[in-house]
Amino acid sequence: MALDESKQNDEVFEDRGVTYLVEKELFEKIKPIAVEFITTPRGGGFKLTSSLKPAESACGSCTSC
Repeated sequence: MALDESKQNDEVFEDRGVTYLVEKELFEKIKPIAVEFITTPRGGGFKLTSSLKPAESACGSCTSC
């Protein structure tokens, strides 16, 4: 996630007063998408869920091996 200005190739939608921008090409691959703010013992942050499957990696996590 990042702060950005809307561009011609963006899909723009609003949910609960927050405006989201996603590149149209990417949006077609990931929709539906959900954005939640969660709080855990380690702190708070945004959780994004979509139909996009994670890339296969040798170590099976999102961190570098």
